[in-house]
Amino acid sequence: MIATDRNTVWKGRFSRYKARLQGADTEFPVEGKLTRMVGLTLEATGCRAPMGGECVVESMGQKIKTEVVGFSEDKIYLMPSSHFTCLSPNSRVVPKKHAGVAAVGDGLLGRVVDGNGDPLDDKGPLDLDAKTSLHGETQNPLNRFPIREPLDVGIRSINALLSVGLGQRIGLMAGSGVGKSVLLGMMTRYTNADITVVGLIGERGREVKEFVENNLGEEGLKRAVVVVSPADDPPLMRMHGAMLATSIAEYFRAQGKRVLLLMDSLTRFAQAQREIGLAINEPPATKGYPPSVFAKLPQLVERAGTSTKGGGSITAFYTVLAEGDDQSDPIVDASRAILDGHIVLSRHLADSGHYPAIDIEQSISRVMPEITSDLQQKAANRFKQIYSTYQQNRDLITVGAYSAGSDPKVDEAIQYFPVLQAFLQQNIGDAVNTQTSIEQLMTMLGLNEEAPG
Repeated sequence: MIATDRNTVWKGRFSRYKARLQGADTEFPVEGKLTRMVGLTLEATGCRAPMGGECVVESMGQKIKTEVVGFSEDKIYLMPSSHFTCLSPNSRVVPKKHAGVAAVGDGLLGRVVDGNGDPLDDKGPLDLDAKTSLHGETQNPLNRFPIREPLDVGIRSINALLSVGLGQRIGLMAGSGVGKSVLLGMMTRYTNADITVVGLIGERGREVKEFVENNLGEEGLKRAVVVVSPADDPPLMRMHGAMLATSIAEYFRAQGKRVLLLMDSLTRFAQAQREIGLAINEPPATKGYPPSVFAKLPQLVERAGTSTKGGGSITAFYTVLAEGDDQSDPIVDASRAILDGHIVLSRHLADSGHYPAIDIEQSISRVMPEITSDLQQKAANRFKQIYSTYQQNRDLITVGAYSAGSDPKVDEAIQYFPVLQAFLQQNIGDAVNTQTSIEQLMTMLGLNEEAPG
């Protein structure tokens, strides 16, 4: 009996050893040690873990969460996903079996969490009963239901001239201090959605409490989830914050909900990936951004949108920072190509007290023809033509060099411009629904008699 037990024990040990030799590292992870640290990049040897895998570095009583971001021969490169104060050489590195998993559930509603999913508010621990991939799952594009229904965002100029559809992905593009966050806050309060998921990624920590209290409010927070990873977080944690917000939105979409995803900002997500890429010696390509940045952007954005017929949708608004007000900035240009439309905010309009500072000439919604009537499209085009005519002749008009009667189109533009300008402006506390926005547009352009009853 004793011999049999010993044979069983030795057979078990041999099986485990054989499995490790065959590379079954997810079941039997191989520990290693920390050998080097340069900047935020940690170098470990003797440790076997896959790309994207999670490792815990144990040093001086701390347990620091890290992720594998690269490897070279027998070395792996780690990046911390949490704050730490000190590390020592030869610290123990322990790979984890389950990596890239986010805890989700209805218990997230009304809560504020960090990039790792840990609560930041004083409402106790999270009660979550489901798990999902932090990186999402690739959808078959043929299974996506087309965008056919408009979404009311409460902003008159957007509802009437840049109509947004359920499941559309829009970029809010502008330089710093032009009003992106304020416009995002208005949409948070006024958009008709079942669930709102807000990702505050890489922004000022001061704005978090203001956004939760002033923009969401107590009632708005009840049907919202806020993911916060401010500018002083490690770059990997900022990236995880953006991916976690998207994973939460995907969870509620799978339940058939209409989800509004607001992310401020997509640029900070790209900058976090740039920090990681440059730290592991990835060569910079365009204005210091390595190629991995332009691969990560569509991977994040494509997770939003519609699902199968009868399912839910994620309508996403991403703020994009145009550094130096340059609309040809690499991230602005890349975002414009992968999103379903963009709203450009003008510093000139903001400086003149015109809010929201939407540059209607440079903005576009690519799904508007599919979700609006022919009459609304005709009215929107006429509005833009009149507005553009005035802007093209603005210098002549303001210096008095234009003579009335020289061009009927310019005369019409001069007559209409004050009411067009008033139509584009809206107070922060005012909400204008889609029906009212369209009716005001028709009345202003004298098209009411053609409108369907």
